[in-house]
Amino acid sequence: MGMPGRMLPSITLAEIAAKNSAGSCYVIVGTKVFDVTDFLKDHPGGEQLILEHSGKDVKDIMEDHISHSHSEAAYEILEEHLIGFLAGDSIPGGALKGRQMTGDMLTTGGEDGREIAIEATTMSLAEDLSVPTDPQADYRTHKFLDLDRPLFMQVWKGGFTKDFYLQQVHRPRHYKGGESAPLFGNFLEPLSLTPWWVVPLVWLPPVMGGTYNARGGLASWGQLCAYWFLGLGLWTLVEYGLHRCLFHVDKYVCFDMSSDRPLTSM
Repeated sequence: MGMPGRMLPSITLAEIAAKNSAGSCYVIVGTKVFDVTDFLKDHPGGEQLILEHSGKDVKDIMEDHISHSHSEAAYEILEEHLIGFLAGDSIPGGALKGRQMTGDMLTTGGEDGREIAIEATTMSLAEDLSVPTDPQADYRTHKFLDLDRPLFMQVWKGGFTKDFYLQQVHRPRHYKGGESAPLFGNFLEPLSLTPWWVVPLVWLPPVMGGTYNARGGLASWGQLCAYWFLGLGLWTLVEYGLHRCLFHVDKYVCFDMSSDRPLTSM
């Protein structure tokens, strides 16, 4: 992969297509651009096989288990030749307008004055924070969690170091289709999913009942409304404070040091 702290450029399809010879050969895998010129002679299938697809996206070919299956090591070697990312306007459907950063880079202030790194996420632009995650590619790259498998036991048995754990939970990952990644993977799974309408269905009756009972001890409806909205505002601030501050005090996250296992949930 690129050296940590180096901003990788965006490269257009026209620029990539021009790199189609043994002297300069680029290939695309998804939104990543690789300069495989130095790897041509070392390719087990011969350099001609790569040259036939130079300047093009080889993602489908590399994932085709019928024609030629590529190992995890092959993808790791490929990552060493990463030189940039496909320019946003060149990506079909404009699916990804930003670029991913390498390492733990937290650089700000691009040439056009825009922020070019979102703090603690290693993403280059805010648009990248909502890009769907490729579970297999993400797991192959970061060796953290496979989003297609139940997450709870992966975290429990992962044995991650504190620094690695905190680094990874700050990387935004979005499950396909906007759905929730499996948490338990068994009969508990349905209990971890709550449709939006369940919340008001459960809480509106007790709220209305409590409001009705409180009315009897107050002088007017105006006084009732004032107390009601005061309570709503105070609880909103308390709830926000808990989630914004207490639940994100990374420095004091407790770990079971005997196994380096987090004692907090993700």
